[in-house]
Order: sequence, then C-alpha cells, then structure tokens
Amino acid sequence: MTATTTVAVFTRDLRVRDNPMLAAAARGADEVVPLFVRDDRITGSEFAEGRRKFLNESLTDLDIALRDLGGRLVVRDGDPVREVYRVAHEVRADRVHIAGDVSAFARAREKALRDALPCEFVVHDDVHTVVPPGAITPSGSDHFSVFSPYHRRWADATWRAEAPKPARITLPRIRVGAVLSSKGNGFPGGETAARKRVTSWLRSSAESYADDHDALAADRTSRLSPYLHLGCLSALEVARRGATSPEFVRQLAWRDFHHQVLAARPAAAHDDYRPRGDRWLDDEHALSAWRAGETGIPIVDAGMRQLLAEGWMHNRARLIVGSFLTKTLYVDWRAGAAHFFRHLLDGDVANNCMNWQWVAGTGTDTRPNRVLNPLRQADRFDPDGEYVRRYVPELSDVDTRYVHRPWEKPVRGYPPPIVDLAEARSRFLAARG
Repeated sequence: MTATTTVAVFTRDLRVRDNPMLAAAARGADEVVPLFVRDDRITGSEFAEGRRKFLNESLTDLDIALRDLGGRLVVRDGDPVREVYRVAHEVRADRVHIAGDVSAFARAREKALRDALPCEFVVHDDVHTVVPPGAITPSGSDHFSVFSPYHRRWADATWRAEAPKPARITLPRIRVGAVLSSKGNGFPGGETAARKRVTSWLRSSAESYADDHDALAADRTSRLSPYLHLGCLSALEVARRGATSPEFVRQLAWRDFHHQVLAARPAAAHDDYRPRGDRWLDDEHALSAWRAGETGIPIVDAGMRQLLAEGWMHNRARLIVGSFLTKTLYVDWRAGAAHFFRHLLDGDVANNCMNWQWVAGTGTDTRPNRVLNPLRQADRFDPDGEYVRRYVPELSDVDTRYVHRPWEKPVRGYPPPIVDLAEARSRFLAARG
C-alpha cells in the first residue's frame, strides 16, 4: 500500500498544541512534512532585528517540539509558492495544509498555491483567532463595523474544540534545511516561552487586569501579543484559560474584530476604512522627532523609546502616541503604522492597521474626532512619572511636578515641545470640520 504523505505549511501558527492545521495534516497520514518558507518579503531587512530574532527563536522552538514528536521542521528560503510546490512534488504529497489568513498578501499566496499545486490543497480558517473571520455577521452585511454588537455575538458564538497535539510525526526522506539561531531578545520567542508566560500571568495578574491594565508604570498587561501574532499560542486556548478576566478576554475579541474587518475589506490595510477628507501634513521633521522619541512631550517620547528598546509598547502608550501623531501633528496614520510594523514584535497587518485607523479616526471608532491630550493621559496613567523616567533618562531626576511638563523648568539635554498642544487640537478639529 502506498504511504499517505501530507505537507503542513506553517506561516504564523508556530505551535504544536491546538493547531488545527497541523492536527489535520497529521490525522491519518503516514508521513508529514512540517514546512516553513522564509520569504524575504516577510523577514527582510526592512524589519527591525528584534523581529527577526523573535521569529528565529520561535522557529527553533517549533523544531524542538517537532523533534519530540519524531519529526523535524523543514525550512526553505524563497518564494513560498515555488518552495511549497517543490517540496510537495519531491515527497509526492497527497495533500498540502495551510492556515488561512486575512491580509491581501496571505490571500494572494493562498490563491497561487491553489492554482499551482497538483494535489489537494486544504485551507484552515480557524487557526489564528477565537472565532474565525466571517463566522458571525450582521444582517445585510459581510462584517461588523462596530465593536459592541460584534462582541455580543462573539461572546455567544460556539467556539471550536481544541485540536489535539499529534501523537507522532514521521518525516519522509527530505533535506531538512537550517533554522537560524538567534538570542538576546527581551521576549524569548517560541511556544515554550509563550506557555510559561501565559501560565505565570494568569496566576499573578489576570484577576486584577481590569483595574491595572492602563497603569503605564505597573506594566501588568499580559505581553502575550507577540506570541499570539506568530501563533506560538492559540488565541482560543488563551481565551478559555483567561475566562476569569472578562476584560482581558474582551481584548481577544477586539483582535478577532479587526481580523473580520480586514477579511471583508483587505484594502483597509492601506486605505482609509472611513475617509474623512484628511489632508495630512507632510512634516518630515515632526515625523522624525516622533519616531526617535524626541518630541519634547515626555509621555509620547517614553512610549516611542520603549518601542525602539523592546520591540513592544504598552497599549495605553500606543493610544497616546498614535493620537499625538495623527491628531496633534496631523501626520498620516500610514506613516505611524509603517514604523510600528517595522519594530513591533506583535505587528501583524490586521491589528496594526486597524488600530491605527481607529486612533486616527478613519476606522471603526464611533467618535472619530476624539483627541487624547497627552498631558491628561500622563497625569492619569503615569501620575508619579515612573514610566517616563524609565524610558527617558534625561528626566530621571526631575521633580514629579515637572516630569510631564519639563518646559516649566527646562532640563538640559531634553528638547522643548515641537508643537503647542492647544493650538494643534484646534487646527485638527478645524481641518475635520
């Protein structure tokens, strides 16, 4: 009898537990090729080194997990369609499995694979989210454009059962290829580190999340987003395990919400979801100061410097710096999204672009002209200035009275504000009409 061989194409689902794609590829197959294709368009030099390190660590950890099951991670470099075809042809695969995704890039890759492969091609749409995009829709539309009604339906939806980890994987004879070694991230990549982190956080901080998640200095958010982005953790499993913290689970619903918006409107990755007639300013000086964390507004600079140092930023800080760029400096949200995508370990297309559109007022926010005053935000969420001092060392010794307003008592080595906040707010509201 001829052996049945499948190819399990990993993309951003780098785990062996609760991975419906891998479970389906292993089910009933005599041989399985777990495959990852390094594509320069995804891993190239335009991305910060931290992102590449995190990916490499995650791939290394996946390879170790597959070895424990008797297999290996097969790695190829180049165009994913060409390389998947070559591997499938080499092992005479009966089926190729892949996780469905919502970006235009992923959907074009899926179509090209479907057209190119001579064998059965299976796409699994239930891998990246708790509720698959398109599984719940409002009457008369293909997606929800407002979060609250989506969240109600999401919470009532029937969630799938968790997929079993394969008992064993047998690899056919094939060249394995090299998994690149990287060390030194503040976030160690991979499923092993992710599972340790989620267990520790759920034990120590989940129940207080609703009260503490906006406190910048306390930093009691889960920091699970980089692992969810690369699929080192199952969002479904995390949602079930985090049920004691409804506010935390609500954040996973926001993640699903953005995925279903982008699935229905893929152009929203680069076009305004709801155009407001903005004529964004072309201010390279202001944009450069924002990127470098040199705006002279301490709470903004702290967030931007945390991004550069860690490849991550507290969610409240993301809202503050995003509002500052788009509604105070009136710079196009796409410039902010590109900078975040370069540096954020969790920078996937759906969450990055749709969150930027939300804060810019061109997305799904029901109050598109709201402006977050960075000084009020700082006073409320960093009242002692601890977060600012942590990331803006020039202000480490400044009295708390001045730490968020150092222009009232100038500090050597720290720039004055690049904009008058009150005047900028008036200009923005006038521009929006």
